[in-house]
Amino acid sequence: MKIYKNIEQNINTRNAVVTVGTFDGVHIGHQVIISRLNEIAKEIGGESVVITFTPHPQIVLRPDENIFILNTEEEKIKLLNFYKIDHLIIMPFTPEFAAVSYIDFIKDVIIEKLHAKKLVIGHDHHFGKNREGMLLHLLEYGKKFNFEVEEIKVQKINEIAVSSTKIRKALTDGDIKTANNLLGYNYSIKAKVVHGNGIGQNIGFPTANMEIENEHKLLPPFGVYAVEVEFENKIYRGMLSTGVRPTINGTKRVTEVNIFNFDKNIYSKYLNVSFVERLRDEIKFKGLDELKKQLTEDKKNVLKIL
Repeated sequence: MKIYKNIEQNINTRNAVVTVGTFDGVHIGHQVIISRLNEIAKEIGGESVVITFTPHPQIVLRPDENIFILNTEEEKIKLLNFYKIDHLIIMPFTPEFAAVSYIDFIKDVIIEKLHAKKLVIGHDHHFGKNREGMLLHLLEYGKKFNFEVEEIKVQKINEIAVSSTKIRKALTDGDIKTANNLLGYNYSIKAKVVHGNGIGQNIGFPTANMEIENEHKLLPPFGVYAVEVEFENKIYRGMLSTGVRPTINGTKRVTEVNIFNFDKNIYSKYLNVSFVERLRDEIKFKGLDELKKQLTEDKKNVLKIL
């Protein structure tokens, strides 16, 4: 997969089959679009092109709000590469770009820059300034400039229409199973291991304290989770706790993971942690002995799940 960080780069494509979108989560709905994109490209001897944006448009359009995303740019690139896209264009989303009309976007990018043969879009797709562009406009310009347009129907899981918004809602509610079903894979976070206060080590449950570097990355609610931890291309089982640690009168959110059967110095290194299931809420215990007893039960439950 060739990656371009702006549309001004030298982008050479053959019979480009293009899709445009934020693709936050690269969920099963997105995966259907990408699969169809690659299928058409193969049929016409062309190449698949995904146009996406950084940062997430809502971060720019709603600067005073706390906007949370499913994928960092690095995660999105990894997922799209997995689905074997030929070209990935990551356009900087700025206030100036947000003001570009759908007409100019079609003319300048889809037609003049990429010479697209076909455009594949998701259900109810809107684009351009104030999201004024829609399927009707694309069909109109397709006839005028000789490119085809295909709309992919909305995808459903158990009668739930798949969308990034619904996945964020499920994660915010702690409904990991629903989020993972809609994503088509287990939701994950990548974080740097930093020093903690050593309490976990003292009670027999050493933890890696995790520093999530992207402030917009969505974390599930406070609680304890069954997780899988990837480190140096090996998968370990574990349990993750995120919250303020009320048993020790904490006030700042801390996310830490106890990795089973693991004894390595990993400070300043990175872990990729995938959420499998939520065990329980965060609880304030009377003391560390009571906390240790609960963690022993948590580990048993995690092992059953994993």
